[in-house]
Amino acid sequence: MLTTSRYLEAPRRLRAFVRAHATSLVVLAALVGTIGGWVVLAMSVAVAGLHAVLFNIDQGSSFKPARHRPAARRACGGHGALAPLPTQRNPTQCNRYMSLISKEPMRRLLTVMVAILLGLGWSGMGAAQNYPARAITMIVPFPAGGATDTLARFLAEKMRGILGQPVIIENIAGAAGSIGVGRAVRSPADGYTLSIGTSTTHMLTGGLYALQFDLLKDLEPIILIGSEPLLIVGKKSLPADDLKGLIAYLKANPDKTSVGIAGVGATGHLTGISFQKATGTRFQFVPYRGNAPAMQDLLAEQIDFMIEPSSNFKSLVGAGSVKPYAITGKTRLPSSPDIPTADEAGLPDFFASLWYGLWVPKDTPKEIIARLNATTVQALADPSVKQRFEELGIEITPLAQQSPEALRAFQKAEAERWWPIIKAANIKAE
Repeated sequence: MLTTSRYLEAPRRLRAFVRAHATSLVVLAALVGTIGGWVVLAMSVAVAGLHAVLFNIDQGSSFKPARHRPAARRACGGHGALAPLPTQRNPTQCNRYMSLISKEPMRRLLTVMVAILLGLGWSGMGAAQNYPARAITMIVPFPAGGATDTLARFLAEKMRGILGQPVIIENIAGAAGSIGVGRAVRSPADGYTLSIGTSTTHMLTGGLYALQFDLLKDLEPIILIGSEPLLIVGKKSLPADDLKGLIAYLKANPDKTSVGIAGVGATGHLTGISFQKATGTRFQFVPYRGNAPAMQDLLAEQIDFMIEPSSNFKSLVGAGSVKPYAITGKTRLPSSPDIPTADEAGLPDFFASLWYGLWVPKDTPKEIIARLNATTVQALADPSVKQRFEELGIEITPLAQQSPEALRAFQKAEAERWWPIIKAANIKAE
């Protein structure tokens, strides 16, 4: 048990310990160089300081139980344990020696704790410094062939060149992308599983499904990649040749036409509901597990039209396989200058867009998040990436908004805007 005098001496002993080891601590701090490393270092100093306070290892104390046990026996009257007071030759020295010897197990325990804490600091630092040491998986929450998949594969190839490790695409579709996102949430927080997605998969589904995870808390943001408008397209045999003609056809055939959507509650679904309200039309929504299978049915004329991200339809429009009616952006696409905006085509103030982002599981080391953000920023600045995104109709996020903090704030603001709309529309997941 500590005496009153030892409590009073504790600050002095702790200061003595820090002074004695100042050089080593500074060198270690410089080598660690991370927030996590500083935390581990502080914990180590605290434990080691406690070690010093309890065991008088200040001012060059050199007590070693193995060496001083004979002296302890002499001071205690030749006994191996604390002898009755009358037989002690030197009670003061006996009590001191036996107190230190009895506390040796605790001394050793604290020494082991310091070693473990420092080991954790070094291992964490090493993991961040060596990242990535193997292939990285990027989960796309839609089937292969859609806009998100196309963007992910192109971006992954650019990231591979910067990181020096493959970035492998894994498509996990279903439930408007929430199945794939859930897979990412449950993955180890080591930077080797990335979750790429859209405003649908990483924001809208939070207001639609009773998810087993929190989109705003269980994923760490990396970067807001960019956004793109939606394109209103129809099957080739649809009678209407422009947007005004499409609206007239829909009004003349209420509930007889169908629109394919990438999932219940997805961006295309909500935009379709807005389109109905803005035009006074009614049609049936047909949900798919992503845009790729919906596009196949559009080509096969199993559905009548779609309102989905413009990058999905670039090759189909170029081949004349579908009829483009209007872009839901405020300006025309540089890659498709002949397609008017909805505002120009006769539907004033009708705007909608889809945004893309990149995330990792929560608790991923900050150093790895910073490395992934810097890698993606570098990739997005590549002229070939800019050209490809422009061809797809995707507008890259301005550099000032490419930080993890900017994506977190934007995602939260979007949820606060759209979740009440989903509930008010009484949209139910199937």
